[in-house]
Amino acid sequence: MRAPQKLRGLLRIEHPLLGAPMAGGPSTPALAAAVSRAGGLGILGCAYSTPEQILEWSREVQARTDRPFGINLFADVPAGAPVDPRPMLELLGPLHAELGLPPPELPVPPASALDAQIEAVAQSGAAVFSIVFGLPSPAQLQRLGRAGMVRMGTANTVEEARRIEAAGIEVVVAQGSEAGGHRATFVGTAERGLVGTLALVPQVTDAVRIPVVAAGGIMDGRGWVAAEALGAAGVQLGTAFLASDECGAVPAYKEAVLAATEDGTAITRAFSGRAARGLVNRFLTALEGRAEAVLPYPLQNALTRPMRTAAARAGRTELLSLWAGQAARLARRGPAADIVRWLVEDAARVRAALQE
Repeated sequence: MRAPQKLRGLLRIEHPLLGAPMAGGPSTPALAAAVSRAGGLGILGCAYSTPEQILEWSREVQARTDRPFGINLFADVPAGAPVDPRPMLELLGPLHAELGLPPPELPVPPASALDAQIEAVAQSGAAVFSIVFGLPSPAQLQRLGRAGMVRMGTANTVEEARRIEAAGIEVVVAQGSEAGGHRATFVGTAERGLVGTLALVPQVTDAVRIPVVAAGGIMDGRGWVAAEALGAAGVQLGTAFLASDECGAVPAYKEAVLAATEDGTAITRAFSGRAARGLVNRFLTALEGRAEAVLPYPLQNALTRPMRTAAARAGRTELLSLWAGQAARLARRGPAADIVRWLVEDAARVRAALQE
């Protein structure tokens, strides 16, 4: 069986196309449902959601479509080395004042909620579970398996893909360095895991037997067909849907994506404490050369959240985390279902042209 056919059968989808989870605003039930309804697999980004929110969002998706959808969470992340918070608090102080916020305060490290989140996912009715930053525990994987869910892990390297397969997970997403948003690295450093999609996907497909989904820089039929030629069973796209009608990104964020250039993104820890690719803006520039001031995840993420929330309300993109991939300028406006249909048709045109 050809790899795309195997993936379609496993996920029970018409097209081997996944809408990437984009937690923190862009991900919405409407977006996930639209991608699934169009024949792909919509995935809810629920990393920051409570169990109650996961169940509520799942009900919203199911009210919009009876097709399969997925839910994504973050694996528990070991606490980083202690960092003096004063430099970051001092840097954020004037920005809070600009936005009319009270002075920043160091947040209390949040307790792990992954067990409760996974229990909610198991009860959600979702068909697929995906995870980044690591692996669920054996007990968590078993709980998801008993719920009848297909499980996916995300890898930035061949070693990570091998560990995902060894854990009994059914699908691996090979995330190339072009991808927007957080790097999924869980073995070694994020810097060592910056392997481009073109180099990563064929090495992962040679190393594992489970279906491989390519992610990173794929925005049209050319990228989709190229990923297939590299051995991928399917593709996962996030930035391609950032300007869609159903995406929860604020209008100023969408406009920034559409105006992006191929050299306008950078890998940064400035907003969350973990490496992520986003559009370069004032806040990223302010943190250049000040890596020692950035707190470890999740403290940095919690500390910058008030600024980001206020900036989103005000349309202040210079202080907002604008996660996007290197091919952002190829993003399209319109309903997500129309984007899926265009991608399917564009890929068919590319395949036909290659056969001429």
